[in-house]
Amino acid sequence: MTMQAHEIRQKFLDFFREKGHLIVPSAPMVLKNDPTLMFTNSGMAQFKDFFLGHDTPPAPRIADTQKCLRVTGKHNDLEDVGHDTYHHTMFEMLGNWSFGDYFKKEAIAWSWELLTEVYQLPPERLYATVFEGDATENLAPDTEALELWKQYLPEDQILFGNKKDNFWEMGETGPCGPCSEIHIDLRPEAERQVKPGRELVNQDNPLVIEIWNNVFMQFERRADKSLRPLPAQHVDTGMGFERLCMAIQGKTSNYDTDVFQPLIQDVAQKQGCATARPTKPTSPCG
Repeated sequence: MTMQAHEIRQKFLDFFREKGHLIVPSAPMVLKNDPTLMFTNSGMAQFKDFFLGHDTPPAPRIADTQKCLRVTGKHNDLEDVGHDTYHHTMFEMLGNWSFGDYFKKEAIAWSWELLTEVYQLPPERLYATVFEGDATENLAPDTEALELWKQYLPEDQILFGNKKDNFWEMGETGPCGPCSEIHIDLRPEAERQVKPGRELVNQDNPLVIEIWNNVFMQFERRADKSLRPLPAQHVDTGMGFERLCMAIQGKTSNYDTDVFQPLIQDVAQKQGCATARPTKPTSPCG
């Protein structure tokens, strides 16, 4: 039986609770004490002061599901909404954080365990990206993440990514660091045989999409654009809940999952029209 959205969300929280994480509520969409953000645009926004060392977190490990809105600023998805099947202005982000506790080894291992053992997504359809480095900022390639991923994936399913894709920054200033994304190839097997998924990662293919980003917070971006090492190393992860549901439920659009379909069907019924959206799994992961 297909896993429903509420089960997918709960399994994420239960998994990280068992790994010693404190589960906290979603923060308000509008942060009251952060003039750098108009809206909460990521799961880590409410924890910004913990990363900078300005405040003490209630626990060294935290997990939650955060309501996010991306209509302004550095992370703005507004122009993509309505043009593809996997971007939203308002969406839900599943996340786990470490504040000076665990780092890359545990974050990558737990990502793999959750996706392949708990959610049972096929390993041969997963790809990981790691930061290739950036000479202009004197940033070295993330060979540590590369070696860690080699424990789980063959090298042809691990790719280097540039600063745009694999160095995450919340805004113009604030905590930042190299990241390791996880992508999934949801195309039919016949298409995969013609063209490997690695050639479509970060190429705007609607069926080869990023589902999870593991950010390794090591720096603070200052107002003068310089990078200052943070007092401690942290982990900040964000997984797109709607995209995860699409992959697990075997759909080819976020809108075909049970996150959206009950509302779509209800509106269609009230308007006296039928929806053309499929209601059965259409991708190989379902």
